[in-house]
Amino acid sequence: MKLATALSERADLQRRLAALQNRLNNNAKVQEGEVPAEAPKTLLTELDGILIRLEELITKINLTNSLTVAEGETLTAKLARRDCLSKRVSMMRSFLDCASARVDRYSKTEIKISSTVDVAKLQKQVDEQSKALRELDEEIQALNWTTELKE
Repeated sequence: MKLATALSERADLQRRLAALQNRLNNNAKVQEGEVPAEAPKTLLTELDGILIRLEELITKINLTNSLTVAEGETLTAKLARRDCLSKRVSMMRSFLDCASARVDRYSKTEIKISSTVDVAKLQKQVDEQSKALRELDEEIQALNWTTELKE
């Protein structure tokens, strides 16, 4: 099985868990004399099966990520770098939106508001970081589709 296939199955299991949580909650209580729409014991058995499979997949995915090395760096390290770069780009974009927002003055007596940073310079840096993020993500995706899942 390819790593990408395992990642896809993991995402599906996580969606199924979320739906199962709602189903469990909806069948946790009933009015006296009524029966639940679904048997909680059956749902709990389904929950156990999903969690067993999810644990197996997560273990194999993490093992594969830690043992897969490309260009001298493990896939685990690349994923950590991608996550942090993504967070940086997101936060910088938000900051630049605030820094570049115009504040209109209606008279010369109103306080003048100005940016505390060179927006154009920082925007160029964020654009470069965004490009690096896209390239890193493409590299990770390529590895996901070419790497066999470790047992």
